[in-house]
Amino acid sequence: MSKTKIKISIVINILVFILTIVASIIMFTGFKFMHGPSPNVESTSIGMFRFFTVDSNIFMGIIALVFAIFEIKLLKENIKEIPFVLYILNLVATSAVGLTFVVVFTYLGPICKDGIITMLQNSNLFFHLIIPVFAMVNFVVFERTSIIRFKHCFFGTIPMLLYSACYLTNVLVHSENGKVSTDYDWYWFVQGGLWQACIVVPVIFIASYVITIILWRLNKKR
Repeated sequence: MSKTKIKISIVINILVFILTIVASIIMFTGFKFMHGPSPNVESTSIGMFRFFTVDSNIFMGIIALVFAIFEIKLLKENIKEIPFVLYILNLVATSAVGLTFVVVFTYLGPICKDGIITMLQNSNLFFHLIIPVFAMVNFVVFERTSIIRFKHCFFGTIPMLLYSACYLTNVLVHSENGKVSTDYDWYWFVQGGLWQACIVVPVIFIASYVITIILWRLNKKR
């Protein structure tokens, strides 16, 4: 990376970290700076951590800060290169918020009563749109590298697989006669029956893997 790109990347990474903190505080406290229809995929206090949206963005914020710290060290020539594992973690985190972005605009937004605008209110404006876009643009434009290989793309599906295991366990524990309340199936994945999990999980896994591959391909320095 050129010094100019490194500097831009540092600014974006720090911005992502700051916005993650701001958005987390807004959701945790229930503060409203926008007044409009609110979706079900929103909560306050500790309950916010049940959402993949929040988990993926916080993960991204942490990785962005660590990456920025190493970029600053690189600029100051305190290190010769950014650790390989950090590039992988950056790919995984970016893929996770990329999945959040895609699911919101292709699934959650369209099925909401008042449309996509309900998914872009208050903290979700940052979690669903601003942070994912900043993170993806930064990764594919300013953090390009040639050390990540295609075989590493599978790592991008790990957050989704871990979350799916927890989500499905929660759904199964709270199912009654094959039905699950939206209090526990907050993404409405199995409202038509538990059998839908057999379709939803593979589809989201494939989506996560494809998103990771696309990000890797666009990031790859020739």
